[in-house]
Amino acid sequence: MSLLDIRIVPDPVLREICAPVTLIDAAVKRRAEDMLETMYDAPGIGLAAPQVGITERMLVVDVAGEGEKKKPYCLINPEIIWKSDTLSVYKEGCLSIPEQYAEVTRPAEIKVRFETPVGTTEELHATGLLSTCIQHEMDHLNGVLFIDYLSRVKRDMILRKLARLVREHEG
Repeated sequence: MSLLDIRIVPDPVLREICAPVTLIDAAVKRRAEDMLETMYDAPGIGLAAPQVGITERMLVVDVAGEGEKKKPYCLINPEIIWKSDTLSVYKEGCLSIPEQYAEVTRPAEIKVRFETPVGTTEELHATGLLSTCIQHEMDHLNGVLFIDYLSRVKRDMILRKLARLVREHEG
């Protein structure tokens, strides 16, 4: 396994619509393992393929808290097949928009159908943080970032802060 480079806004790959994974093979399994390793190292609770420069419909999540047993999921070609009318608000962040957070409203529960790295099709009923995290990562597969849910003023403020952080880090 190896760590992958996480792409940071405004990298154009983060705005691309990803193509379906057509063949689940050893290379896809290896990418999933590398993505999990990268996510844990960051540290984060979710990572979508475009965040590491891969324009495929694949994501990994693990919302286990500190001290809890890891519970990783790898979702290939995920599709939301049901979402609740009830909404929830979470303060979201993103590995591609480091150190920036904002409240985002999303459906509180979802049911998602996806393929696994071993080629099986599964469904998952997700609630709470897991639901939010999966929706956040699925947005990445469509070129959508959490800041797109914010007002223009809030989004611009976050992007200015991020640009300043990047300049400070490079300088």
